[in-house]
Amino acid sequence: MNQMNLVEEKQLKKDLPPFRVGDTVNVHVLIREGDKTRVQVFKGHVISKRGSGMSSTFTVRKNSFGVGVERIFPMHSKMIKKIELVKRGRVRKGKLYYLRKLKGKAAKVKEIR
Repeated sequence: MNQMNLVEEKQLKKDLPPFRVGDTVNVHVLIREGDKTRVQVFKGHVISKRGSGMSSTFTVRKNSFGVGVERIFPMHSKMIKKIELVKRGRVRKGKLYYLRKLKGKAAKVKEIR
């Protein structure tokens, strides 16, 4: 193991829930406004996960007032307070980019019961 991996290993978050592509998550993000900080919740479907270690990211997509909004979050960022798993999704693909073209009920992901 080289020195870079030892430094990265100390900064990895250990309290992340095991979520997959297709799951619905609440991401609690720290927002800085001037000298104040607050927590804002971003709720949506995980449409992709990529990378490993410190460079791993995941993309969350939500529909806000009829407009699709996507955010890419670094998995081990200090700006993420916590990630809550709301419900599990049943999907057969690794990336759900096809959801970008769908609207309304067609853009739903089936839930695992």
